[in-house]
Amino acid sequence: MTFEFLETYLPMQCGRSPHTVESYRDALSLFRRYLLAELGISVAKFTFGECTRDCVLGFIAYLAKSDSKPGTRNQRLAALKSYVAFAADKDVTVQSMALQVKRVPQCKVPKAEKAVIPEDAMAELLRQPANTKMGLRDRTIMILLYDSGARLAEILGLRITDAMISGDNPYIRVNGKGSKQRVIPISLKTAGHLAQYISVFHGHGCPETSLLFLTIIKGVAGQMSEGNVERFLKAYADKARLSCPSVPGKVHPHMFRRTRATELYQKGVSLPLVSRLLGHANLDTTKIYARPSLKMLRDAIESVETPVDRAERPLWKGNEEMMVKLTGLR
Repeated sequence: MTFEFLETYLPMQCGRSPHTVESYRDALSLFRRYLLAELGISVAKFTFGECTRDCVLGFIAYLAKSDSKPGTRNQRLAALKSYVAFAADKDVTVQSMALQVKRVPQCKVPKAEKAVIPEDAMAELLRQPANTKMGLRDRTIMILLYDSGARLAEILGLRITDAMISGDNPYIRVNGKGSKQRVIPISLKTAGHLAQYISVFHGHGCPETSLLFLTIIKGVAGQMSEGNVERFLKAYADKARLSCPSVPGKVHPHMFRRTRATELYQKGVSLPLVSRLLGHANLDTTKIYARPSLKMLRDAIESVETPVDRAERPLWKGNEEMMVKLTGLR
């Protein structure tokens, strides 16, 4: 049943991305380890009748002891709920357990303000890659992450044919969550960087592959891993911080997306347009990025009339002689 859930139900019937399927696989693998380590139950002997509310709450506590963050614990819980609900649809006797698991509450997630990369820090980061072939690749990925606001998985999944960089309206075509395709406009400058990258990495004598960004392992071209990008970003951030203290303490790929979305919002782009650019199905998700700038806050405050302003405003605007007559003065 687990194999069917991961290999058939999620990707083929629900249309979940490979990244999501792997996340669910990780959650169920952790649950298996919890059963063995904490309850002494082998997965071969574990039954759905033992998957009680207390069992699942114990799993959440087990994750917490492993320093798993509340948001991550909620993701693991969601995967387990989905799996038990799938089992209940296949076997009616599991329904009562599915209801118990469904009622397990999520962990409270502290709403800390997410960090963005300041303008001077972004410029310093982009200056770090050396003028080498690998440096060109790294700089192009960083520029594309920022300019497009796309997810890292979407960037690494690009094919050469997905980059339309000729003409006056360059864009990339990405496959987002739920296999939803969207078109993202990019600047002419970014298109120029992409063109240079393609000429170097996909020119004469280069490996035959349709992947835009690639790594070669044992002579075989494959898709670059997210971990590889995270590693070189950390190295460039550590180096850039030496000359630019405003570089955040921890720089990761999603910060480029968050920074771009926040910047667009602060420059007056409407939230629905930002949401469409990011590929969000729900506008509420985009509101996380809607952090107003100090100028936006100041303009909002100054646009509201205070009692003092109203008191200082003249009560009458008109002819002086008419005012005298109306007030009974001479």
